[in-house]
Order: sequence, then C-alpha cells, then structure tokens
Amino acid sequence: MHRTVRRAVIIGNGFAGAENQCYGLVRALGLSHRLSLYRVRRPKEGINKWLNFLHVSTHKRLEQLKKKIFNPQFIVSNHGQKSVTITDQSEILEADADLIAKNASETFEKDGPLLVVASGRDTIHVASSIKRLAPDHVFTIQIQHPRSHLNKFDLVITPRHDYFPLTPEGKKQIPWFLHGWITPSQPPGKNVILTLGALHQADSTALQHAASTWRDELALLSRPLLVVNIGGPIRHCRYGADLARELTKSLMNVLPTCGSVRISFSRRTPNQVSEMLVREFYNHPKVYIWDGKDPNPHMGHLAWGDAFVITADSVSMLSEACTTGKPVYVVGSERCTWKFAYFHKCLQERGMVRPFTGKENISEKWMYPPLQDTTEAAEHVVKALSERGWKLHP
Repeated sequence: MHRTVRRAVIIGNGFAGAENQCYGLVRALGLSHRLSLYRVRRPKEGINKWLNFLHVSTHKRLEQLKKKIFNPQFIVSNHGQKSVTITDQSEILEADADLIAKNASETFEKDGPLLVVASGRDTIHVASSIKRLAPDHVFTIQIQHPRSHLNKFDLVITPRHDYFPLTPEGKKQIPWFLHGWITPSQPPGKNVILTLGALHQADSTALQHAASTWRDELALLSRPLLVVNIGGPIRHCRYGADLARELTKSLMNVLPTCGSVRISFSRRTPNQVSEMLVREFYNHPKVYIWDGKDPNPHMGHLAWGDAFVITADSVSMLSEACTTGKPVYVVGSERCTWKFAYFHKCLQERGMVRPFTGKENISEKWMYPPLQDTTEAAEHVVKALSERGWKLHP
C-alpha cells in the first residue's frame, strides 16, 4: 500500500498556462480524482507590480514588513493555512512547503507517496523545499526549466526549445562574454524529460467529451470549419496592429474555401488587434467571433475544427492544436526570435504546422503524427516511479 502513488498535489502560480500543464500531466496519470491544488501567490497591489524581478519569498517578506510598519495590528503566521476566495468562490490554499511535507510524511503509511507537480518560476522554491523536507515520501516534478539546481527535483519536464542556448544556432546568437550567464549551461541530465511543446489537458477523452458537449452548436456548421486562435505579443514574439492587418487580409483571401470561421481572442490579445478583426468580420455570414463570455468554446473548437490558424506566440495553443493531427497554420512566426523561433522550426520540420499566407485552400487536408507530449511524459513518470520501487495506482 505505502509504495503505491494514489494522490497528487499541484503547486500553481495562478497563471492558467502553467497550471494547465500540471493538470494535463496529473490527468494523464489518472490521479485527477485524488488531487489538491495549492498556489504560490505573489503580492500585486500598488508598488508590488514593479517587484516581479524579486524572488517571491523576498517579495512577500517586503510586503509583510510594509504592512507591519503601516498597520501595527497586522499579524503574520508562517505556518497557518491561508485560504483565498477567487472569482469562482472555490478556496485554494496558499502553498506552504512545511505543511505539505509534514502531511505527506504523516500520511505516508496510510495513503502512500505524494506526487507533487509544479510549474512556473514562483513555484520552484516551494516544490524543491517539499522534496528536501520529505525526500522519502514525495516524488516531485517541476514542469518548465527551473534554470538551476535540477537535482532538487525527481523529474524536470521541459520543452526542447528551453535548451536552445546549447544548440550551435543558439550559441552563435549569444555574445561570448554572456556564455557563462545563459541558462541552461549544461545538457539535460537523466532526470530531465524533453517535450516538443507544452503539456495540456486536450487528450482524446477530453476531446470526445467536448465533441458531445458542443455538438448542438458546432456540428451543423458549414464545413470546413476554420478555427482562429489569437494570443498576444510576448518578449520574443512582438506584434501589434501590423499582424492584425496581415491576418485580416489572409483570412479574407481564404474565406471562399471555408464553410465557417470561428475566431477567439485570449486575455493577452491587444485591443488594437481584436478591434480590427471585429470591425472587419463582425457581420460576415461565415464568421463567428467569441465574445469572451462563458462557456469557453476552446475545447469544442479543438474537437470540431477542421483546420486551425494560431498566432506564433502561444506554445500552449499550438501544442493543443497539433494533438489533433489536423492542419495547423501559424501566423507571425517570422516575428519570433530566440527559442520561440526554434520551437516553430521544430514543428515545421515535423510537418505539424505551416505558415499562414492567405493562399491556402482550407478544404485541403494534410496530416502528420499527432503530438503526444503529455502522454509520453506520463509514461516517463511511471517509469521513474518504478525505478524508485513505487507504482502508480491503476
């Protein structure tokens, strides 16, 4: 009993992109029914928004000091469980490494080992501390490269493009005097699992469920159905109205080969981008633009879409779309640099994506082996548990 992993904890950071990867892995391992979510919360009010460069623990100590100075009645408890009410009214506990490790140790004989899955910079210290405090009772997995001290985790799951600095192309782009400062500086060790894209929850079971849920709204649409997912600019994929104009023109050109078009924006989409597309397509009979209100049709779009156009900034949306094995077109990849350009290159070399030029015939079907990063990562986890003498609950 005590050698069987039956439960999991996710250490989140409040960002959907990071937490979705944790959920996807836990789901693939079949532990969704025995799952607890904790979050590392970084102070955000006032001047705190300018302090994101600080380690989250340092940031919190400064926030507590400020409250002590300006509010003498403020009391801090380092070991109290602090629940936070969020918009959906669910209570998510603050991630406390001491308490999580203590609970894992005290319940080990009864409930077995605890699987700890974390993702995001702010979760690194908590996950590694849990491992340090209860090394014989937990198995820790850090998703996304922690940049240093990989031996503090049982496994690290990260995309291949995080190791772009070590490729010949990457080395050419780094000035020689910065070579010692760029991470990672060493090739992946035996506890590192490399993926092509991001982990996610869009597995076959989820897509089948989404197909059933969205059947009434999407099944009767004229085919082929083109799904357009638009993210937002990031540091290494910068764009604005220029990309919106390019995308608008290209969509106009392919409309004759489309039966229907569904457009969705993300929370990161700039207003100048969304407003331009809405202005051009809001009354077009073939085009529907999601208004951002629940329910979110994203999973339904993945299940029912015949082809996808996705902005180059979103590793997550591209990874999900490539899981379907259907045509995926990327817009804006030429604006990406560094590891993001390398990611797009890898996808293209495997025949999973093509640039969106506006000359496509959307009714044309082309196929490729679907991306199976989440499933393959889960298989590596099961193998690593077995090598430790533990097994996963069936």
